[in-house]
Amino acid sequence: MDLKNKVESGVLYIVSTPIGNLKDITLRALDILKEASIIFAEDTRVSRQLLQKYAITPPKMLSCHEHNEKERISQIITALDNNEVVVLVSDAGTPLISDPGFIICQNLREKGYKIVPIPGVSALITALSASGLPSDAFQFHGFFPVKSTARLNLLNSIKPLHMTHIFYESTHRITSTLESINNVLADRCIVVAKELTKQYEHFFIGNAAEIQQKFNDDPLLCKGEFVILIQGEQQTHNTDDTSINSEHVLSVLLRELPLKQAVKLAADITGLKKNSLYKKALALEAHDK
Repeated sequence: MDLKNKVESGVLYIVSTPIGNLKDITLRALDILKEASIIFAEDTRVSRQLLQKYAITPPKMLSCHEHNEKERISQIITALDNNEVVVLVSDAGTPLISDPGFIICQNLREKGYKIVPIPGVSALITALSASGLPSDAFQFHGFFPVKSTARLNLLNSIKPLHMTHIFYESTHRITSTLESINNVLADRCIVVAKELTKQYEHFFIGNAAEIQQKFNDDPLLCKGEFVILIQGEQQTHNTDDTSINSEHVLSVLLRELPLKQAVKLAADITGLKKNSLYKKALALEAHDK
């Protein structure tokens, strides 16, 4: 395995930091932070706590958050052109994942600067790994919308999707968000991961109403940072061979019959819905042309 241990100058390092437990820092991340000429941090006060724990004193550290991210681009470029070791960190976890940095990364990529990711903790992956929900297919949505109407629209849009859905939520909106989930996806299993890697880490598992009741009964549970995972729409597995081979059934029928008639017969044979079979038939005809 080729390990990139050398710290390069003239490079922007995207460094992942712990999401709570300061021991969850990689040795490589520490090496980069120790060699940094300048660190751009979402909140310098938060990042200093990590740096102080490991006795790291960077020559220079500047804030870089959603309100000044565009302004920092020119300073980052100047530092890179001066062959400095430049580091970007967020308050916790992997930068750019619901944190500032996208505009910077996109701009520097377009200009041809080298960007090196230093992997580490990510709250969404940490929560997913211990949730017990399917992890073969999932979608990360960031934070829920603030307004309830937007939340409900989003929840309705994901309702038919066969994948696990992952969200972040704040202490101020956790109960109202659970209520929204209950209004749209009352029958779904959800997991609420609270304060990951910290002293009061806890996983709440059940439907939205059950978990919301726990939070209502004990308002102290609402304090903290949350990852919410929602079970996707469950696929019905039909073991009948004719249903599994619906495309084969359609392809055979389409050789002898018009499309609509082939779809109707395929629906009778396989027990599948005409709409889905019609789309498959169109795709098969297009492929054969």
